[in-house]
Amino acid sequence: MKYIDEFRDKEIVRKLSDEIHRVSRKPVAFMEVCGGHTHAIQKFGIPSLLPDHISLLSGPGCPVCVSSTRYVDQAVAFSRLPDVIITTFGDMIRIPGSTSSLDREKAAGHDIRIVYSALDAVKIAQANPGKRVIFLGIGFETTAPATAAAMQVAHRLKVENFFLFSAHKVMPPAMEALIDEGVKLDGYIAPGHVSTVTGHVIYQSIPGKFGLAVVISGFEPVDVLQSILLLVKQVETNSPRVEIQYGRVVLPEGNKPARDLMYEVYEPRDDWWRGLGMLPDSGLGLREKYAGHDAESIIPVEVEPTREPRGCICGAVLKGISKPMECPLFVRVCTPATPVGACMVSPEGACQAYYKYHR
Repeated sequence: MKYIDEFRDKEIVRKLSDEIHRVSRKPVAFMEVCGGHTHAIQKFGIPSLLPDHISLLSGPGCPVCVSSTRYVDQAVAFSRLPDVIITTFGDMIRIPGSTSSLDREKAAGHDIRIVYSALDAVKIAQANPGKRVIFLGIGFETTAPATAAAMQVAHRLKVENFFLFSAHKVMPPAMEALIDEGVKLDGYIAPGHVSTVTGHVIYQSIPGKFGLAVVISGFEPVDVLQSILLLVKQVETNSPRVEIQYGRVVLPEGNKPARDLMYEVYEPRDDWWRGLGMLPDSGLGLREKYAGHDAESIIPVEVEPTREPRGCICGAVLKGISKPMECPLFVRVCTPATPVGACMVSPEGACQAYYKYHR
């Protein structure tokens, strides 16, 4: 299949649904760990096409959502410095901190700019030599290589006023942590975009160590249903392994130049995930070569005490142990226009997906 309409063909979807009903006998729970999958599953009504004994859980697949409130508070504190320009992707600007957000700080007159890439931030730094330009590095293995490329450019051109405030994370530690914490799963719908960079090797510990099925999936209805069918077959035959459904994009070896770029610029470090806490080697910090561009170590700033929003269950939603509708704030108080928690802000957040498609 080559065209988008084929991946949404009703007849193919019906046949896949019928085959899943025919093959699946055991009660199972599969988790997607990509915000794109969460939205696709809700948008296309995938749960309604499955047997009742197949549960789909939304996991920590939204990089903005899993970032800490303290990270937002520190970004807000940076933005209040007189000689600083904050550059960020659009999602991040509306994430609530303890008492403010970047959106509010921008309205108050501080210089906060939405960019489409880290290279845009480097150009802003070149155009404003009297300012310190901080780029908020958000994202998993999908976006981390692009930030690394921008860092290399800034270092090579000696753009000394360009800084990175990194919240880049890697996915496997979170997937393992969920299992260690006792979240009941039978398999993962693995993230397609992350896997274009990493390949399939990063998931091998999931079937090998934990006996869970893994299928790397695309994002259209046919993709998701075919991935669920592959997961079901693994469970029914007790043969857990890593399979690639999204073969038109994901290669087994992934993208080696992108991984080499990440390794050259970053080193693993412990990092905090909303709902999961501090996970060893789950974050990406700058190596010593690029330490002069590290906003955390170079630019001192006082950060207010962290306060989590009362009543918000975003952490439980990210772990797959609660549904957005179970939150007492959902729809009543927390909406995309008036978000209380991070899961309602980002287009990749589970709460926004359920608000948009599943109310």
